[in-house]
Amino acid sequence: MAKAPGQKLKLLYIVKMLEENTDEQHPMSTAEIISRLDANGIHSERKSIYDDIEKLIEFGYDIIRVQSRLGGGYYMAGREFELAELKLLVDAVQSSRFITTKKSRELIKKLEKKAGKHDAGKLQRQVYVAGRIKTENESIYYNIDTIHRAIQENRQISFTYMDWNLQKRLMPRAGGERKVSPWALIWREENYYLAAYDETDDKIKHYRVDKMGKVTLTDEPRAGVAQFADVDPASYTNRTFGMYGGREEIVTMQFPKRLIGVVLDRFGKDSDIRSMGQDVFRVRAKVAVSGQFFGWLAGIGPDAEIVSPEPVAVEYKDWLTAILKNMSC
Repeated sequence: MAKAPGQKLKLLYIVKMLEENTDEQHPMSTAEIISRLDANGIHSERKSIYDDIEKLIEFGYDIIRVQSRLGGGYYMAGREFELAELKLLVDAVQSSRFITTKKSRELIKKLEKKAGKHDAGKLQRQVYVAGRIKTENESIYYNIDTIHRAIQENRQISFTYMDWNLQKRLMPRAGGERKVSPWALIWREENYYLAAYDETDDKIKHYRVDKMGKVTLTDEPRAGVAQFADVDPASYTNRTFGMYGGREEIVTMQFPKRLIGVVLDRFGKDSDIRSMGQDVFRVRAKVAVSGQFFGWLAGIGPDAEIVSPEPVAVEYKDWLTAILKNMSC
């Protein structure tokens, strides 16, 4: 006897409707399952539904049968993500600076499908982050994928580097064509940065990924093996302020003890910290000496002090003096 049309798809339809429409408070009755299958052109009988559910449970789906005077039904108990996990992912997507507004909506819609229709509304959350500006570079997701592929396949990349103009648009920088060897993607201060070796200038450089356009793979193998051989990405990120370059120095700084949290956030828990009495401590760390490093110190205020080396301390004072001279009062 020939099978009724659509029977090969029946199990898939049952799984889909249980995932999308049921939970512990909203089981689906056998009659409703039969009705929905009929609406999709699949004729079913009550006994065959029992057999189908048993096969799905045997396969590994966590389907629970509820019995009650009203008839009971079935619901999908085990899901790929718990509701609390989905809420966490939605918050991360909404608050992420590098994900565009359009892509945020698309990703959240996909996450809602993982929750089922009865919990989807609970994912309509709003995360408020002061000063948050979403990127407008829709190609960033594909650029990140291309960079990962280049690192895995040991190939160089080419791209156009861009800058903002006064009309608030990203435009190609003059001479913005680049060809570099990518070595690491770094998440820093709510942005993705590429750490790469520039063979022409023989140095490590950083690029904001959301300002990179037309990222393409080249057939040339990566250079910079020696330059990145001893680089630990975690410590490298901590000492590179604002992902701007600068000569590296071992610097000893002094802070009041109330700022220990700020220092640990900046240099990590493995940093060399020593108590200097009841009220202050010193930290010895390798940093990239630059205007961004000095700006971080200045932002802390007069309680932050460079102890050594003396040339760096003098450079910091000169930097502050130059700023004061440029102020028009």
